[in-house]
Amino acid sequence: MMDARLERIPQRRWMMALLFGAGTLVNNFDRLSLSVVPAATLQRELHFGPEQYGLLSGAFFLTYAWLQIPFGMILDRFGVGVVGRLGALMCGVASAITALAGSFATLLAGRCLLGIAGAAVFPVSSKGTGYWFPRRERALATSIFDSAAKLSRVLGALVVTLVMVRWGWRWGMGFTAILTFAYALLFFAVYRDPSADAKLSHQERMHIVYGGATPEGRAPVDTTEMLLYLLGKAKVWGLSIGFAAYGYSFYLYLTWLPAFIASKLHVDIMKSVQYSTIPWGIGTVTDLMVGGWLVDYLISTGGDETKVRKTILVIGMLLGLAVFGATQTTDPMWAVLWISISLGGLSFAASVGWSLPSLIGPKGGVGTVGGIMNWANNVIGGSLAPAITGLLVARTHSFNLAFAVAGVILLVGIFCFLVVLGKIEPIPDPA
Repeated sequence: MMDARLERIPQRRWMMALLFGAGTLVNNFDRLSLSVVPAATLQRELHFGPEQYGLLSGAFFLTYAWLQIPFGMILDRFGVGVVGRLGALMCGVASAITALAGSFATLLAGRCLLGIAGAAVFPVSSKGTGYWFPRRERALATSIFDSAAKLSRVLGALVVTLVMVRWGWRWGMGFTAILTFAYALLFFAVYRDPSADAKLSHQERMHIVYGGATPEGRAPVDTTEMLLYLLGKAKVWGLSIGFAAYGYSFYLYLTWLPAFIASKLHVDIMKSVQYSTIPWGIGTVTDLMVGGWLVDYLISTGGDETKVRKTILVIGMLLGLAVFGATQTTDPMWAVLWISISLGGLSFAASVGWSLPSLIGPKGGVGTVGGIMNWANNVIGGSLAPAITGLLVARTHSFNLAFAVAGVILLVGIFCFLVVLGKIEPIPDPA
């Protein structure tokens, strides 16, 4: 049972957790909005061909992935408030450019800018959560912003599609732009670091600080020195390679799940998209309940922090292997069940993974740790998974080998989390 003293502590920190969650949700609306528009509609109206559409589809990811580390360093230099406000504002501008685009070049510029701005979202949320939450509440706070990314796969396409069907694709883009500008104003008005928040009570501040929150302030070295220092730490490599292994399966699902369901179960693409929303909904719930609430509960009742987090992390990665069950059935319900188990496990593993930068990062280095981790996730997982899966499916006319490769990569990730990462404790500050 929760200590009676904790029940009386004010809850302003949870407002910040919801703020970060809203930011992730809105940003993912921006990210997926263009994919809802039929390619033929864009090509006809803006006069470009399939080659340009392929370039457009990869523009966001290219800038998003390769700016993870630079944005992590910028975040450590200028802080959560500055980078969070600027990132949200830039996302709104990018969506507005997309909505108003009169040519392919303008549309491409909008997607590139969205990738640049979006690169800040997860590192900002991870670092800000570290400032605002003691270690034994960090899991649930992290799961709020991480699960929002999964929830967007359920709500985002539906909401944006409804707007587009009623008022056209430009209004769909415009809707996400308005939503993002509104969030930017909200973030500007609400977010402050704990030390600068006049509405934070002394009691809650002590609860945060003495509970092991990430120390505020800049590192004793400059950002380049911090990057080189962190790249020399096995703990950072264990985290990054382990998270990239998760990312491989995550991006496989993100890009190939509807196609797999359609081809394996012989249903049309619209029905396959409907089936695909079920695993994402399950992932949202497991992210919050297992990767968030359960981890905090086990630690608060006396569980060893490293053992609890690693156990949940490894169980989630192992459950990711359940996708093999989907390859052995032609029944849609059984296939969706196996995929839901797999994606549900990967989702709560991701929540634990995103809590780690603020738990192991040295003072002034959390943003850089998060940037390195998410760079590996997006470059290794995001770049390789869709391409390798497409190649294997084309060669074998089956998803079996593609899922087997993902399974082997998950086992490599489990080894890195268990052995290379080591104890979940802060890396010593650089001299």
